[in-house]
Amino acid sequence: MKPTELTSTGTEVLITVRGEQYFEEADPDATELMTEGVLFPTEEGLVLRYEESELTGMTGTTTTFEIKGRQVILTRSGSVNSQMVFEQGVQHTSLYETLYGELTVDISTSLLENRMSERGGTLEIRYSIAIEHSVTGRNCFYITVKEK
Repeated sequence: MKPTELTSTGTEVLITVRGEQYFEEADPDATELMTEGVLFPTEEGLVLRYEESELTGMTGTTTTFEIKGRQVILTRSGSVNSQMVFEQGVQHTSLYETLYGELTVDISTSLLENRMSERGGTLEIRYSIAIEHSVTGRNCFYITVKEK
C-alpha cells in the first residue's frame, strides 16, 4: 500500500511507537520509531496504519492496529505477515509467517490501556509472548498518535 492510499481514508498523523522487550537475566531492550501514518474510524473503533521502513527491518510491510475498545489486533502484511491479538487477561494464539515457515505465537496481555480518539491519543499494551508454546519474554508497546 502506498502512502497516498493510506491517507485517502483518514486523518494524517504522526506516530511514535516505543517498544520494550524484557528477557530473563538480560537488560531490557528498547526501540523507538517515529513515522507518519493514518488514523480513521470504523464501525467498531479505530484503525491506525503505517508503512514500516528500513529502520525496522520490515521494508515493504504495512502495519495496522485495529483498536476495538478492550481488544487491539496488530496485523502486518507485505514482506512480513503476522497477526497478534491483544486483550487484557486473555491469551490469543496466532501464526507468524517467516521466510523459513510459520510459527505458533501465544500472546497473553497483562495490560491494555486505550486512550485513543479520532484525533489521536495513546495506547499502551503490556504482554508476554510464547513462540511454539515456549515463553520468550515480556514486551510493551507505548504508542502516541498526534494529528499532523
